[in-house]
Amino acid sequence: MEYRMEHDTMGQVAVPADKLWGAQTQRSFENFPIGEEKMPADLITAFGVLKEACAAANHKLGKLDDTRYTLIQSACQAIRAGELAEHFPLAVWQTGSGTQTNMNCNEVIARYGNNKAGEALLHPNDHVNMSQSSNDTFPTALHIAAVTALYERLFPAIEAMLVCLERLEQENAGIVKTGRTHLQDAVPITFGQEISGWRSMVEHGRDMIRASLDGLYELALGGTAVGTGLNAPAGFGEAAAEAAAELTGLPFRTAPNKFHALTAKDALTFSHGALKALAANLMKIANDVRWLASGPRCGLGEIFIPENEPGSSIMPGKVNPTQCEALTMVAVQVMGNDTVMGIAASQGNFELNVYMPVMAYNYLQSVRLLADGITSFTQRCLKGLTANREKMADNLHRSLMTVTALTPIVGYENGAKIAKKAHKENISLKQAAVALGLFTPEDFDAAFHPEEMA
Repeated sequence: MEYRMEHDTMGQVAVPADKLWGAQTQRSFENFPIGEEKMPADLITAFGVLKEACAAANHKLGKLDDTRYTLIQSACQAIRAGELAEHFPLAVWQTGSGTQTNMNCNEVIARYGNNKAGEALLHPNDHVNMSQSSNDTFPTALHIAAVTALYERLFPAIEAMLVCLERLEQENAGIVKTGRTHLQDAVPITFGQEISGWRSMVEHGRDMIRASLDGLYELALGGTAVGTGLNAPAGFGEAAAEAAAELTGLPFRTAPNKFHALTAKDALTFSHGALKALAANLMKIANDVRWLASGPRCGLGEIFIPENEPGSSIMPGKVNPTQCEALTMVAVQVMGNDTVMGIAASQGNFELNVYMPVMAYNYLQSVRLLADGITSFTQRCLKGLTANREKMADNLHRSLMTVTALTPIVGYENGAKIAKKAHKENISLKQAAVALGLFTPEDFDAAFHPEEMA
């Protein structure tokens, strides 16, 4: 491999000749050989938005000339297009402020621009990082990446799932089945009503995430190192946020209190809490589906789900609810990520939180996993879900809890006698009620209509 020599304030560093990064990136690359987790691509894309927004603000405020602004803009557009992905090699496990990733961006943009210009017009710190500090750029990129990921990945996946659930709800509106509480038989419910509960769970999860967006729209830019705005011109934060909003089409605005924006990560924690709430609901739905599909002969067997692949290396013909299992593992990961988010957000010592890279990694991983998991579950499980009408009807008429329909006539205690006798002697409710002298066969038939109980 060929190298070139780059320098920073600590001296010279050998950098691979084919890479755009500089000395500070190389130092980080060598000093943090920890894990396999790299800074998420969505975060790097957000830095492409941020750096162009900052250049636009500096240009508007007379701090940056036309030529340098255009060069920075060109580099940022290449970053957002994914053309420079190979030039962002840094680990998540680095400085807690994300300074080295900020400098990675600054160095790549500067060298890209200088290569394009054919001369050294851009300095990573003096021009690309103008009016900024890593302490306000990283949290800004984090917010931009989070909001963008929600809009581009998660919300579309949720809406597609809701369309599917609404269809299933309508298609199964007239099918009455046994309801269950505590894993025990309960009073009847329509399958459509049961699915409506799933649909509403997803809607509520989506709405809670939407409610968390307002705090994420606030950007820390303009606070620089500790929130005072040192070395940033008046109006920079407002101009940069306005430019970021224009670039993304999202309503970003400058944070009203930059001290809060740098040291606190409550907006991200709150938003991830909503992701965890969605994950909990998805766990419930996936578990309901695999319970209802259990069998095919020795389980509940009330629904059929798509058979996508063989389920066993030893048992021929076995097929498992694998999409349910994948989605529940996603839910568990998101719940674990939420613990990390809460602990990391609590570590905002004095003027700066220094756990931001791990928060970026966990938040964006949760969004991606939820979006991908929901999409896969919808396409490969929910879309092909059908009711086993015969099994539902059989279970309904065998359920002892349909006796509840008789309690207005004979009272709670007599209803309990009917149910217990039927269960103990393995006879029908009708046989038990008649044997106890509480109903004639004709009166029982007139009173007992489980299909109407839902």
